[in-house]
Amino acid sequence: MDKVSIIVPVYNVEKYLRKCLDSLVNQTLQEIEILVIDDGSTDGSAKIIEEFQVQFPLKIKAFTKENGGLSDARNFGLEQAKGEFIGFVDSDDYVTENMFDEMYHLAQKHAAEIVICNLQKVDENGKVTQKLTQIPNMAEKMNLEENFSLFSDISYFACNKIFSKKLFQNKRFKRGVHFEDIQLIPQLVLESKIIAQTQTYHYQYLERSDSITKTHTEKGLDILKAVTDVEVAFRNSVYSHKNSEWKNFQILEGVYTFLAYLAFVKDDELYVKMSEELKKFISKNAISVVEIFFYQRFGKNYLLSLPLRKKIYYLLYFCRQEKLLRKLV
Repeated sequence: MDKVSIIVPVYNVEKYLRKCLDSLVNQTLQEIEILVIDDGSTDGSAKIIEEFQVQFPLKIKAFTKENGGLSDARNFGLEQAKGEFIGFVDSDDYVTENMFDEMYHLAQKHAAEIVICNLQKVDENGKVTQKLTQIPNMAEKMNLEENFSLFSDISYFACNKIFSKKLFQNKRFKRGVHFEDIQLIPQLVLESKIIAQTQTYHYQYLERSDSITKTHTEKGLDILKAVTDVEVAFRNSVYSHKNSEWKNFQILEGVYTFLAYLAFVKDDELYVKMSEELKKFISKNAISVVEIFFYQRFGKNYLLSLPLRKKIYYLLYFCRQEKLLRKLV
């Protein structure tokens, strides 16, 4: 059995795909399968995939399907995966050569269901633009029952983690939505007992000017829907008594993450509509402004840890100065 199945959805990324696949076929962990899912690409991506499959027939497993979006492609890969653990790599990103080696061995060492690494943003020239430390000042092995603050503090990227395949037995990415990671990955955490981490910056996240994250539309409301979906899983989990941590999850993902997205919605009418939905979410879940301002992430006040520009943005929003806020933004 392969130790790790790496699922790579591909859609019109011929400019970046070689670098991504090069980083995967050269992994120091040999017992891997790389599931490359061509999600209906119309550029030269298919030809590149074919070249890699011919050159690395024991590692590359290529599939072609009609375009169905990121979630659909990942779910297709999950159906084919044979590995003990599952990893996800976006086809415009790349990783260090020992990423899956270190993370798999941490999973074995600590009997962990999930292993997390750091990631860093890079530009198209490979220059590091931002280092994203995921779990500062915590042990390599973490028992979730004893450290449940992790649930509300960690970032819910799929790409900088490996997951025991067993976690996906009854779980899949939600189709047709944006922010599918926020919707599913917390649910996988809720099925886990042990999480391990490495402080190595293994994952290189490419910031593209044409990325989906640069297009701020009504799809941002999917963030609030994702939090609502996670609540169902939380209430049915063994951690359902951890109410303060759940409230913190709502604050980080449902308030701060949503507001960070909302800041870049250019259409004034849409901005008002989405802002009203946020206010309904806050009211429905009885989240107070005090709780938002005093929310702590990894033991530090989150608002105070932000750059000055972001501090001003959040403060103006909650002081109901949205007209001024829109002028500044």
